[in-house]
Amino acid sequence: MDDSFITFVPVKRMVSPCINICEIDAASGLCRGCARTTDEIAGWSSGTDAWRHAVMRELPGRR
Repeated sequence: MDDSFITFVPVKRMVSPCINICEIDAASGLCRGCARTTDEIAGWSSGTDAWRHAVMRELPGRR
């Protein structure tokens, strides 16, 4: 087998703010554990790095 055609692409691990306390506060609509909205939680795995970084920057102000 000719190894010159094999390219290894490093996989970057996605960081998540999830702390496994998954409960949505009815008043705020935010998760009590990570402070994300349900849309943010649902879109986390398919979101771009830029979008995830933007969400991460907003989280401290939500607490």
